[in-house]
Amino acid sequence: MSKNTSQSKGKKAMLAQLEEQKKKEARLIWTVAIIAIVVVLAVVAVLAVNLLKKDSDKKDVIYNLMDENKYEDTEEITDLVRLNVSYTDSDGQKYTGDILVQLDADEAPITVANFQELVSEGFYDGLTFHRVMENFMIQGGDPKGNGTGGSDKDIVGEFSANGIENNIAHVRGTISMAREGERYDSNGNVISTGYDTASSQFFIVHKTSTNNTLSLDGKYAAFGQVIFGMETVDGIATLDTDSNNKPLETVKINSATFVKEK
Repeated sequence: MSKNTSQSKGKKAMLAQLEEQKKKEARLIWTVAIIAIVVVLAVVAVLAVNLLKKDSDKKDVIYNLMDENKYEDTEEITDLVRLNVSYTDSDGQKYTGDILVQLDADEAPITVANFQELVSEGFYDGLTFHRVMENFMIQGGDPKGNGTGGSDKDIVGEFSANGIENNIAHVRGTISMAREGERYDSNGNVISTGYDTASSQFFIVHKTSTNNTLSLDGKYAAFGQVIFGMETVDGIATLDTDSNNKPLETVKINSATFVKEK
């Protein structure tokens, strides 16, 4: 075999090896690419499932609605008032629930009569709970939605500081009237007690507290008790709020209606 023939065969063998190496590298690249695509698709699938699950979790939640087998709506003025409330939390979850209040005209006849009149007029329908303080209370009934509004009239404050006996304690679930606080002149003298300034705004006690809620006894006109739907109150009380204790999401009173036992 000539020298040239030997060299030619050596070059062919080398070229064949290089070609085989390129094929191996190409197969490796394709394998890596396919694995990467599979991983990406798997991640996308997991994210899609989680998003679908999260979206399904956000379906409207209707909870603790009043027992329709025990109560029914009525056009009569009764001592049972149902507040139907809805809100959306910071995660986009929508909630609807009832708060059923038993009014106590024996302890606070003026306050109850005023509240019943406003309910019968549809005054509270569409208003909001504009002030929320967890472990303390939720406050609503202001047509302005900022704590400065009310109805067309103020009523006498039915509590001991105003010379009127009222034995309803401010415990969990108590409904009571909001009012203006005391006002003082530049010398620190009281120029207005605010005792007779309750109008339409009311609050519901979230949790019983010696330092907070029980200190309201004798100073604010409590006039009833929640007998159904404290889960709704709990949900509202734990919403995120701004620096003025206003919920970041609207808490709407869809309706305030009278009910009676069947």
